[in-house]
Amino acid sequence: MRLFRGRPILKWSLITGSGLTMMGLLAGWIYWQSLYRGMPTLPETAELWDVNREPAIEFVDRTGKTIAIRGPRYGRAVTIDELPPHVPRAFIAAEDKRFYEHDGADTQAMARAAVSNVVSGRTVSGASTITQQLVKNLVLSPEQTLKRKVQEVRLARELEEKLSKNEILELYLNRVYFGSGFYGLGAASRFYFDKDPQDLTLAEASLLATLPKAPSRLALDDNMEGAKQRQAYVLSEMLQSGFVTPESVQIALASDVKIAPEPEQDPQFGFILDAATERANELMPELPDDMVIRLTIDAELQTAVSEALEARMDAEAEEAKAGQTAAVLMNRRGQVVALYGGRDYTENQFNRATQARRQPGSAFKPFVYAAALDKGVSPYDVRIDQPVTIDDWSPKNFTRVHMGPVTVNEAMRDSLNTIAAVLAQETSEETIISLARKFGISSDMQPFPSIALGSQEVTLWELTRAYGPFMTGGRRVDPYLIEAIETTRGDVIYQRAEYEPASVYDRENAELMTAMMADVMRSGTGTAAQVDGWPMAGKTGTSQSSRDAWFVGYSSELLGGIWTGNDDDTPMEGVTGGGLPAKLWADMMRVAHEGRSPSLLRGADKLIQLSPEQQARVGYYRDLGMAFATLAGPGQ
Repeated sequence: MRLFRGRPILKWSLITGSGLTMMGLLAGWIYWQSLYRGMPTLPETAELWDVNREPAIEFVDRTGKTIAIRGPRYGRAVTIDELPPHVPRAFIAAEDKRFYEHDGADTQAMARAAVSNVVSGRTVSGASTITQQLVKNLVLSPEQTLKRKVQEVRLARELEEKLSKNEILELYLNRVYFGSGFYGLGAASRFYFDKDPQDLTLAEASLLATLPKAPSRLALDDNMEGAKQRQAYVLSEMLQSGFVTPESVQIALASDVKIAPEPEQDPQFGFILDAATERANELMPELPDDMVIRLTIDAELQTAVSEALEARMDAEAEEAKAGQTAAVLMNRRGQVVALYGGRDYTENQFNRATQARRQPGSAFKPFVYAAALDKGVSPYDVRIDQPVTIDDWSPKNFTRVHMGPVTVNEAMRDSLNTIAAVLAQETSEETIISLARKFGISSDMQPFPSIALGSQEVTLWELTRAYGPFMTGGRRVDPYLIEAIETTRGDVIYQRAEYEPASVYDRENAELMTAMMADVMRSGTGTAAQVDGWPMAGKTGTSQSSRDAWFVGYSSELLGGIWTGNDDDTPMEGVTGGGLPAKLWADMMRVAHEGRSPSLLRGADKLIQLSPEQQARVGYYRDLGMAFATLAGPGQ
């Protein structure tokens, strides 16, 4: 106290200074703590892959080839162990040379950056580590403030306590933005170079490593010169760090890296993607944001089918006044290998294959005949083709001609409406509806007599699948588009279960039906649908006034259906199922069977085939029988 005796000013100055210092320190401490106020917590490790991620769906075909990506394009997850060493090292050299040395925030780099910024009078260096960039992108806002930077540093250090260095680098490479809507090394590698990250050269990897700094400005497909300049810096840093040799740097700098052309996408794939997305939502109530849908579609075959159908429609549709066509093609297991929903996806996304309900006409008759065989009718049984009236309904044959006595097989072959109507009455409409439902038709059907002629609307999808039991010997075919749903990390969250399809029809009768429909193609209304070398079976269909025309059929391996018509339901010009649809079906099946070895179709040759002499004698007796039928009068 003697020190201040007689010096009150000094005494109070020291007291005041000490107080102000304490207050300053307290205020500083309070301000520093305020910087952490509202700071988010780090998500659990597993959630880091999905946090702050926009929903996206990648569609791959049956071979694993990417067909399309809807939403931001996230790459498939890659691990450090999968990559050649120069790939992760390029990013370390470009973004964080002391990555394996710091604790998440590089204090030395931050000090150097602070000095540089003060000297220049503006921000010229941020000194963010890879860990900080990861935290900023996944957890924090992009704003440039001290508060955000302080929180970034703390969270980065917390993250380094939770994950190993390699796990952090792996997460960074899979989530970093590369511009053009691409996130992750896998997406950027496939987009720019059309290759997997595992196959990247040093030149390619060092170019990709330039993008996280300025993904838009240095986009490789827009500013290769700018990217090349930064590539030189990246390679120089790799050399200084001992990651590469001088010779490899020179080779990389001299490499003429080619950017892969953006793959042309057939717009018709849109119908498939829409249908698959809708089905995925039905299969799973909650879908991941990073979803990979593995389709049953064969992308190459899909393109070939689309081209074949378009070529035929371009050549014949205008004269036929047919504006649209649709197609479904599946294998015995029900895997849909091609789906054509219409000619104009970019203008109209309505899928005529899965959504349009139209009258199938005679393409529905196989279910009438199948029900009749179930009741004991034989293909060799005879019925009289003559005028018939059922409850004030008088069906007419397409030719308006009656043939008199015919076998059931001949009635199917020539698509006689009168015989189909009679058989429907012998079996009952309810029986036919029950059989059609078991086979796979789900559309509403009413027990009206005209059901025998396909007067009630169905979709091409369900009509085609309903022919499946004829193809498989009585087992139902359950068509599907989705084989599996995964995350980009390969976690399978849905896998279609394998099961034995339900047996819905007698094998012997299924083979007889195949035999009759093979006769349709051999010498009946479906001859235009034949494919050289392949035994096939099928049936034509035409609705009233040619508003709809169909052909549905199968080989031993593939089952397919074609519909042709107009969206506004206006009639076509003389189109029948045996004309344009049969030709379209043959075009589709021809490309679908290319490269396959012809195989027998069970039942196709099951019926006794008459020689020309025998057919002549049958014709004589038919004419005689027709004369007697005329004398007896209608309906006798």
